[in-house]
Amino acid sequence: MVTILAKKIFLTGASSGIGRHLAGELAAAGHDLAICARREPLLAELCTTLQQRYPQRRIVSFVLDVTHYGQVAEVMKQAQLELGGLDTVIVNAGIDKAGKIGSGNFNNDRQVVETNVLGAMATIDAAAALFRPINRGHIVVMASVAAFCGLPGMASYAASKAAIASYAQSARFELHKNGIKVTTLYPGFIDTAINQNIASRPFLVTVEQGSRKIAQLIEREVDESAVPAFPWKVVGWLLRNLPNWLLARVLKAQH
Repeated sequence: MVTILAKKIFLTGASSGIGRHLAGELAAAGHDLAICARREPLLAELCTTLQQRYPQRRIVSFVLDVTHYGQVAEVMKQAQLELGGLDTVIVNAGIDKAGKIGSGNFNNDRQVVETNVLGAMATIDAAAALFRPINRGHIVVMASVAAFCGLPGMASYAASKAAIASYAQSARFELHKNGIKVTTLYPGFIDTAINQNIASRPFLVTVEQGSRKIAQLIEREVDESAVPAFPWKVVGWLLRNLPNWLLARVLKAQH
């Protein structure tokens, strides 16, 4: 991947999955990183690995749980100081605790919403406050193709991703006049632990492939895109527009 301009990037949810591999892609492309996650051992190991692999890059790490909403802005400001500025904030932290509605696992649903919606909103809000005074910046929001349709067994996750995608759209409209770009990405099934227990994972791509495509879309500063764009752009349209009875039949066949 060719980089036109090195940037200083703040990335949440960096300790595993897409976030971990995306951090590697961004460092390889020549960017300085502030990587954040809840799990300190995994985060520290990643930071050390990236520093050794890319000694010319500035890599700093911060233990951060985005559901500690008040800490998000504080950590972001600290990252800004340590890197000498921030150009891009990637809102990637997210969890999934699958379960059927009415199965007695509402506490899991609450945790999903607290992380994927409120934690993401806190991160977007902190980034907007940081970028507004300088009239530039780029906020990247990681939604999911699950936002296209409320799929069975994924109700809270799908709802959380639809909610944050809508919030990101509002942010895009509000922040445009301030010169701040907002990108919303909708990854499909990328082979990470968050979806490995799902029985059917159509159009599956490796985490390396998925992270590389995400990094390329971030470089291009697109407004919105599924990952990969094809076939999910077509599938997304179908999920939004198929009649319920037909969609239910298709989903039943998948399971």
